[in-house]
Amino acid sequence: MLHSRSPRRGTVSGINRREHAVGLRAAGRHHVSLKVVLAMGWLLLVDFSAATSAVAAECPDQNPELQPWTPGHDRDHQVHIGQGRSLLLTSSATVHSITISQGGKLVIKDHHEHIVLRARHILIDYGGELHAGSALCPFEGNFSIVLYGRADEGIQPDPYYGLKYIGVGRGGTLELHGQKKLSWTFLNKTLRPGGMQEGGYFFERSWGHRGVIVHVIDPKSGTVVHSDRFDTYRTKKESERLVQYLNAVPDGRILSVAVNDEGSRNLDDTARKAMTKLGSKHFLHLGFRHPWSFITVKGNPSSSVEDHIEYHGHRGSAAARVFKLFQTEHGEHFNVSSTSEWVQDVEWTEWFNHDKVPQSKGGEKISDLRAAYPGKICNRPIDIQATTMDGVALNTEVVYKNGQDYRFACYTRGRACRSYRVRFLCGKPVRPKLTVSIDTNVNSTILSLADNVQSWRPGDTLVVASTDYSMYQAEEFQVLTCKACSSTQVRVAGRHLTSAQAIKDVVGYNSLGHCFFTEDGPEERNTFDHCLGLLVKSGTLLPSDRDSRMCKVITEDSYPGYIPKPRQDCNAVSTFWMANPNNNLINCAAAGSEMISAWKKLLSSHGSRAAFQALQVTDRSPQVFFWGPALSFTASTQAKEQGVPSHQLPLLVDARLDIRIDFVIHFGQLGWYVKMAVGNSGSHCILSSQAGMIIDNGVKTTEASAKDKRPFLSIISARYSPHQDADPLKPREPAIIRHFTAYKNQDHGAWLRGGDVWLDSCRFADNGIGLTLASGGTFPYDDGSKQEIKNSLFVGESGNVGTEMMDNRIWGPGGLDHSGRTLPIGQNFPIRGIQFYDGPINIQNCTFRKFVALEGRHTSALAFRLNNAWQSCPHNNVTNIAFEDVPITSRVFFGEPGPWFNQLDMDGDKTSVFHDVDGSVSEYPGSYLTKDDNWLVRHPDCINVPDWRGAICSGRYAQMYIQAYKSSNLRMKIIKNDFPSHPLYLEGALTRSTHYQQYQPVITLQKGYTIHWDQTAPAELAIWLINFNKGDWIRVGLCYPRGTTFSILSDVHNRLLKQTSKTGTFVRTLQMDKVEQSYPGRSHYYWDEDSGLLFLKLKAQNEREKFAFCSMKGCERIKIKALIPRNAGISDCTATAYPRFTERAVVDVPMPKKLVGTQLKTKDHFLEVKMESSRQHYFHLRNDLAYIEVDGRKYPCSEDGIQVVVIDGNRGHVVSHGSFRNAILQGIPWQLFNYVAAIPDNSIILMASKGRYVTRGPWTKVLEKLGADKGLKLKEKMVFVGFKGSFRPTWVTLETEEHKAKIFQVVPIPVVRKKKL
Repeated sequence: MLHSRSPRRGTVSGINRREHAVGLRAAGRHHVSLKVVLAMGWLLLVDFSAATSAVAAECPDQNPELQPWTPGHDRDHQVHIGQGRSLLLTSSATVHSITISQGGKLVIKDHHEHIVLRARHILIDYGGELHAGSALCPFEGNFSIVLYGRADEGIQPDPYYGLKYIGVGRGGTLELHGQKKLSWTFLNKTLRPGGMQEGGYFFERSWGHRGVIVHVIDPKSGTVVHSDRFDTYRTKKESERLVQYLNAVPDGRILSVAVNDEGSRNLDDTARKAMTKLGSKHFLHLGFRHPWSFITVKGNPSSSVEDHIEYHGHRGSAAARVFKLFQTEHGEHFNVSSTSEWVQDVEWTEWFNHDKVPQSKGGEKISDLRAAYPGKICNRPIDIQATTMDGVALNTEVVYKNGQDYRFACYTRGRACRSYRVRFLCGKPVRPKLTVSIDTNVNSTILSLADNVQSWRPGDTLVVASTDYSMYQAEEFQVLTCKACSSTQVRVAGRHLTSAQAIKDVVGYNSLGHCFFTEDGPEERNTFDHCLGLLVKSGTLLPSDRDSRMCKVITEDSYPGYIPKPRQDCNAVSTFWMANPNNNLINCAAAGSEMISAWKKLLSSHGSRAAFQALQVTDRSPQVFFWGPALSFTASTQAKEQGVPSHQLPLLVDARLDIRIDFVIHFGQLGWYVKMAVGNSGSHCILSSQAGMIIDNGVKTTEASAKDKRPFLSIISARYSPHQDADPLKPREPAIIRHFTAYKNQDHGAWLRGGDVWLDSCRFADNGIGLTLASGGTFPYDDGSKQEIKNSLFVGESGNVGTEMMDNRIWGPGGLDHSGRTLPIGQNFPIRGIQFYDGPINIQNCTFRKFVALEGRHTSALAFRLNNAWQSCPHNNVTNIAFEDVPITSRVFFGEPGPWFNQLDMDGDKTSVFHDVDGSVSEYPGSYLTKDDNWLVRHPDCINVPDWRGAICSGRYAQMYIQAYKSSNLRMKIIKNDFPSHPLYLEGALTRSTHYQQYQPVITLQKGYTIHWDQTAPAELAIWLINFNKGDWIRVGLCYPRGTTFSILSDVHNRLLKQTSKTGTFVRTLQMDKVEQSYPGRSHYYWDEDSGLLFLKLKAQNEREKFAFCSMKGCERIKIKALIPRNAGISDCTATAYPRFTERAVVDVPMPKKLVGTQLKTKDHFLEVKMESSRQHYFHLRNDLAYIEVDGRKYPCSEDGIQVVVIDGNRGHVVSHGSFRNAILQGIPWQLFNYVAAIPDNSIILMASKGRYVTRGPWTKVLEKLGADKGLKLKEKMVFVGFKGSFRPTWVTLETEEHKAKIFQVVPIPVVRKKKL
């Protein structure tokens, strides 16, 4: 990504050195309509009130009525221009402030002289006007506005605008028009690191070359005429010789002078003054070992460039760098650069296991670790990194440094670490280094660009932002003359940027705090068009600007007693911050928005310089755009013009984040915000939830008080619900985000929460998690809304592998080709394309590319939020999904206990489900995909998918929300009556500090359930019917202690209007059958005191909209109040409930038929395997049933023993089948051994027993060779899916039971071994 700024012609700039690069404060509080017009990169603010003056057709500075004005330089001069005064500013000026009002006008003279206007503030209102050029007569000279002043000078701020500002109030007009010039574009080709490979001149010295080193350069040819070294440390004679040498150099020659090591000890005043005469400002005060670099033209002191920095000693590197561009007599440019520095190389120690952590205040002493590991840890580490024993990154913080008492602390989830690994970044002794180079054709390069850049002129400055997770870098270049360049090419010379700050119209660069910023809510109807933000860091001004450390320290705006919670109150610095979503972002871009942890990353990459790379997302279309690691909003019409479906287009970016938004309509209510930030190279250590774009939460719009001690504009919880006119009682109006692209975010590409937020034609690549769509939470704030994404592309691992840096924590093997690449967070982080969270969510017509899991890294196209306590809506659905370079085993992953997933025991982890409408994911149209151990939604014909840790099922599903009042720490057990041996345990979705707990299981409709508790049952209970259609029902038995009495009623609660209407009561019946009978306003409950179960039939009475959780009349619920005897025990009635209330397992909705042949879209596919071995009794008759079925073709077992079917693992074809009688299995079964030995490798072997087969003996070793566990013990019935080959696939399964063994599962074809991490 490049942006251009010109030092010569056509420059109009406003520089405000505050923390926020661009801040719009609407005058909407005064009911003024302002419009921001972005004209080719220049800022135009126009007031459209009745008092607005027309834009002049001629050049405004040519108006004969203007009076020349030269106020000079007086910082106490408070200028007021009014009462019809019209002034023409003809030269630079410095004043205290300028107020233009009451018909006053100030116009800037457009001529060759550079005009700089310095003031503390400028206010334009009530008919005042400020002009520099016009739309038809752009300003061609150089004009800058500099707002000066410090916050500690005691100046009283304006109550509305603050301190430093250019304010446009009611009736004010500000017009700044510069020459039309392309402000930024994309690289069309990778830009590699520069270096002296041929031509030019390169000089480098270190130890042994002490003193002042001078190079004399011929300006006509760019060649070195002479050079010499003067050891002014050793003797004063060298100082005298230096003066003589400089005096002898002819005027017009270029001088490059710099210090290496030390040059001040015997440097006399004559030499210092001689250098001052040449143009130096710092040589006069050169100190011990100070790095200093200087370039000038002899006889022209104003041409000098100089850099100087004090020596830091052993504490770290220090560098003084200068460069200057010159032109030969033939018109060719060459660049002279000089660097004087002290270099400190750094390296990480090995990892140290730290499992005996002292529980002491003030952190841990590094001296303790140094004693445990003598000679391996430095005295003063530069940085610290800590991980769990499994490699998950932890937060570290330096607490105190003072010699040997250097202390540090490690935190995980806000608590001190117990056992972890730690390593330290140690600096080596510093060494001097001097570099002088003359770059002719090497440090200039031809950039191939995406747009026509003929508006760029020699001398213009370009900034290129970098790519990759592990980089935080930008390069600055100057445009050179290039006769051979086309309209989309430019020749440049460059240098490395260090700490520049600039605001050029619509370019925000290296800002502290939010870059493009609408502050606190009233700002709306602003348009940001073709804006660019680069390198955004945390700032101090607002809570949302601050990082964790700032959040803890800066608390002056809070109420006494406030305890900061950085993860909740702060940590939201963004390139684009929209406090009111009713603003437009069009054709905008951003790069390099970083959190504080990324600054740490710079230490680990010290001295390295990575390549700027062009992305390759698809093998078909090499990528051409250059992009930096940040945020963008850009619109593209290419897909529409070419008529290509957007989800089939390659990803035309090279960035860690790029967001493309055409328009966003009717965003929510005042005080909500769209927060846009980026993932970064260390964000997981501080903020694991940051994303490329976030729509979530809000800001606090009240001052701090005793009731809420948080400061004004802290981050708060809020939900976004777009409706017509922002009125929740009016119809919903979806917010549509088009052409959004998110690239290389460590965590989320985008996190979108709220009501109707729809994405269309979007692209996600190389993110830790591409996209998370989340509803309003447990209960949607906007019931009936949905979130959807369609016609979009997701790329797991693009062709842009990144650059390996010194610290390679996030460098590891890729999934597709196993080559090295940068990875989002850690090597084993489970990369996901889309993750389901809450719902309802619709995913339609999307393509997933290059998601490939490794053994040790669970990459998948579709997945679920990790460690999820919330609900999962059964109406989440996918349609028309395409996979390219995604193995069928990597399409979905439901999770398993281990790194990142923890124990996978939270409620949302257990209840995950979505609907595969057309079978494009599972190959079973109309099926539901669920976790394999969730028996509340399973039935006997569900088909396991071991690679996904999931199952393919059919049915009709809904949810219950069970709220237990006055008790938040109960564990609930729910059992479906047809599978009593498979209960589901739920901990509750809410924190333990709440006054109630809520359990949110997904259930199968028209079934019976029982509910139990690990303590005494709650005395108050509410059951909400969620996603029930009219007439849907379930039967529930709730466990209570004997002697309990009940009061039960039903009602409908309208959450929008906050109204509740009673709809009926439940009366006790002594007959179980009467529970099925109900009348309007009257139902029955049956209290079976013997078993301890209270039985109710819960039936929805009202119609429901398609995506609503509740009915059109409100949420139907049943409220139970129980009078429970004192000292009642645990309310777990499982032992008395079953087998008494066990129901026969019935498949209500038949399983769909699997897609086959031409219906499949990929070469790899699933092979359906069904096997059963059972014993059935019909009165006194016994029948043994056994069969093996492969893709619908049955292979029945004819006699007692073992049946075997062999399948080619590459094609999925059955190659042989046979049976082995018990007589063969007894003793040494050579016939079976030989049969198995003859089976080729990479074969799938299916086995099923029939009748009374031999369960022991040598033949069982065959099962172990085919993947079964060692030392297995077989029961009366057995079925087995095995594999003959060099590895053990996940899907190898053995089931053995006394009465019935059954396997319904799929096997991936072809069988391919996963590469190891």
